Amino acid sequence: MFMGEYHHTIDDKGRLIIPSKFREQLGEKFIVTRGIENCLFAYSEKDFQKIVDKLETLPFTKKDAREFMRFFLSGASEAEFDKQGRIHITSPLISYADIKKECVIIGSGDRLEIWSLDNWNNFFDSAKDNMSDIAENLFDGVNI
Repeated sequence: MFMGEYHHTIDDKGRLIIPSKFREQLGEKFIVTRGIENCLFAYSEKDFQKIVDKLETLPFTKKDAREFMRFFLSGASEAEFDKQGRIHITSPLISYADIKKECVIIGSGDRLEIWSLDNWNNFFDSAKDNMSDIAENLFDGVNI
């Protein structure tokens, strides 16, 4: 399971260091794609294939299914680490996530999320005030 928060910078060539604790979990090759809320998602090949398998069960006659598949899969690119533990992020993905220089890499269960520092701070500031309500709604009646 991916968890934790790390701050790094992306260089002018679109290279970003991934924390060493995440590299083994991702594997030699993995997938980076557009995420939700203007961040990027990084999945191991195995976990990405599970999502693709689920997407392929959706009826292509449904507009939402077609639009989500286009959004999610068109931005997907295979990535691998260089000798310094960096990955190359494509310019369309950098643009989508509004990454300038400072990045936040978070573990989020089955995936990594890569955020611009500004987007992460905005998300976090907004979400932290609602977390007790969110937790109550998600876990209502569930013993933890």
